[in-house]
Amino acid sequence: MQSRSTAARIPRQEPENRTGDRGELPVPDRAPARVPGPTRPGLTGPTRPGLTGPGSTGPCPTGRDRGEPGWPPISRRRAALFAGTFAVYLLVLAGVLLNTDLVDLDWSVRLLRPYERWPSLEPVLNAWVVVGQRGPSAIAAFAWLLWRARRLGRLRPLLVMGVALLLLNVTVGAVKIVTGRLGPHYAQYVGSPELFSGGTIFPSGHTANAVVTWGVLAYLAVRWQRTGAVIAAATACSIGLTTVYLGTHWVSDVLAGWAAGLLVLLSLPLLEPLVAVAEQRLHRRFAR
Repeated sequence: MQSRSTAARIPRQEPENRTGDRGELPVPDRAPARVPGPTRPGLTGPTRPGLTGPGSTGPCPTGRDRGEPGWPPISRRRAALFAGTFAVYLLVLAGVLLNTDLVDLDWSVRLLRPYERWPSLEPVLNAWVVVGQRGPSAIAAFAWLLWRARRLGRLRPLLVMGVALLLLNVTVGAVKIVTGRLGPHYAQYVGSPELFSGGTIFPSGHTANAVVTWGVLAYLAVRWQRTGAVIAAATACSIGLTTVYLGTHWVSDVLAGWAAGLLVLLSLPLLEPLVAVAEQRLHRRFAR
C-alpha cells in the first residue's frame, strides 16, 4: 500500500488560454473603437439611432415634449354635454325657421303681456336686466379679473374672458344677421316667426352674454367654483326670463341664447392652448 507521499501524482493540465512557454495570460481583446456617427448642426455629440431629442436620429420632439401647450383631451361627459347643447340649439333654430309649435308658444306668451299683468315687477326687472347687458356686465367682470390678474401675476384671466366674449359675439352675431328676426314689440303678423325682416333679436344677446360673462367668472374661480356656477346659472336664467317678461325677446330667443352661451363655455377648455400661447407672447413683448 503506497503512502500519500509516494502516490502518483495526477498530471495537471495546462490552461488552454495560456500562450507561450512562459505561462503568460493572453491580453483580452480590446473592444473595437466606436466610430463617431454623423452630427447635426448645432449639436456637439454624435447622433444615436432609436432615440429622440438632441443627439439622436429619431423623430423630433413634439410640442408637448418641448414644454409647449397642447390640445387637452375631451372627456366623454363634456363631449356629450356639448353635443346635447348643440342639438338643442339646432332644434330651436329649426323650430323657428319652420314655423312650428315653438312659434305658437312665442305668440302665446307675447299676447299674454306679462308686463301688463304684473306691472309692479317692471321697475325692478328693468334694473335687473342691465346685469345681462354687454357693457355694464363686462366692466364689472373685467374689474374683478384685473384685480385677480395682478394678484396672480398672469394675464390668463383677462385673456380667457376676452376670448370668450369674442367667440360669443362672432357666433351669436352671425346668427342674428342671418335670421333677421324682429322682436315682440315690432312684430307685424300674429303667428309669424318674423324672420328675415332686418331685426337682430334671435338668439337673445342679453341671455347669451349673461351665461358667458358670469359663467367665465365661475370657470376661473378656484375655491368657490361650484357656488359660482350655481350663481351664474341662476343669473343667466333670471335674465332670460326677465327679457320675456319685458317683451323684448321671444321665448325661443331665450332658449337659443342659453344654448349659445353654454356652447361657448364648454369650448373654453379647448381654447386654453391659444390663451397660453397668447400669454407667453405678451409676456415676451412686455419683458423687452
